[in-house]
Amino acid sequence: MTRQRLTPARLGPSDVLRTGAAGLRTRPARVVLSALGIAIGIATMIAVLGISSSSREQLLRQLDRLGTNLLTVAPGQTVFGEEAKLPVEALGMVRRIGPVRTASATGTVDTTIRRTDRIPKAVTGGIAVQAATADLLTTLEGRVVKGAWLNAATEARPAVVLGAKAAERLGISRTGVQVWMGERWFTVVGVLGPMPLAPEIERSALVGFPAAEKYLGFDGHPTTVYERSAEESVEAVRAVLPRTVNPENPEEVTVSRPSDALAARAAAASAFTNLLLGLGAVALLVGGVGVANTMVISVLERRKEIGLRRSLGATRGQVRLQFLAESLLLSALGGIVGAALGGLATAGYALSRDWPPVVPAWAFAGAVGATLVIGTLAGLYPAMRAARLSPTVALATT
Repeated sequence: MTRQRLTPARLGPSDVLRTGAAGLRTRPARVVLSALGIAIGIATMIAVLGISSSSREQLLRQLDRLGTNLLTVAPGQTVFGEEAKLPVEALGMVRRIGPVRTASATGTVDTTIRRTDRIPKAVTGGIAVQAATADLLTTLEGRVVKGAWLNAATEARPAVVLGAKAAERLGISRTGVQVWMGERWFTVVGVLGPMPLAPEIERSALVGFPAAEKYLGFDGHPTTVYERSAEESVEAVRAVLPRTVNPENPEEVTVSRPSDALAARAAAASAFTNLLLGLGAVALLVGGVGVANTMVISVLERRKEIGLRRSLGATRGQVRLQFLAESLLLSALGGIVGAALGGLATAGYALSRDWPPVVPAWAFAGAVGATLVIGTLAGLYPAMRAARLSPTVALATT
């Protein structure tokens, strides 16, 4: 009679999961605390990526809405280092460029705006007084939130339109109010909305060119010319603007594109995102150490259970697989909770800022991958340690 060799029973995937989950259910408090470390790390990384992506999406939508075809022309410096001036006829010369659709100008006026004549001249509130052409709002695609913009009648009268921040700093929320400018009273006829591509306008008090020359001693030289052209012609227009505006000294003219500043802001935000991701990775690493610590303690506390399973026929591989499954489930629990918390944090923050909530799909995929890697690494040593225990030694442990 031949003796048949006994083969150990195989554990299917469902058996492995059930066995691993049973080990976690016996210690719920420890499981929650261990999973919390993983959850915090994953939530941090998801939230950082989500908020950064939402901000970038909002910026791209803003750029699409505002356009990237706005160019500004400003005076640079002379060869002697002095501040240059744009010619009085600069605006008219820009308008003669073929692809230019619309152009307007502002000019800095050497005076201040104050709420009353009792306020000292030195207290300006950071508000600039500028002369503006009547078509400025069309070029900048701005809007008036209260009152009206300058027209043929008001641009020659002591009337002023306030930028959004200027009105806020002066404490003015309605039209018809009078402010003190250039030793006389001006009437507020309008308040503008935000202008992301021209933040200097938001901090300005704007009067018509004729009124600025008549009442405020303005010399008529524009300090900024704004122009919009066809998208495909922006670079060509940019190349000819300096010589068009100042044919004699084109090097004294500076041309810029405001939308580039918004794009640079997005790049700066990306760099800050990388820093926050690093902090999230540190939190995730700490969570992984917590899982490893929990699994090691679990092995020490469950020596008799391990010995009993081994004496009943469980192989070392099956014991190893059990503890590895426990570690993976523990990490997966933390990962799922962390991903949900990160997504909710992103949505809450984005909606509070009127941004579109955006979380990249690869961020969730990366979170799942990170939890699996952490779970494997954290559970590998405890699983191997449990598998090496001798049944007799384990059962004899008190």
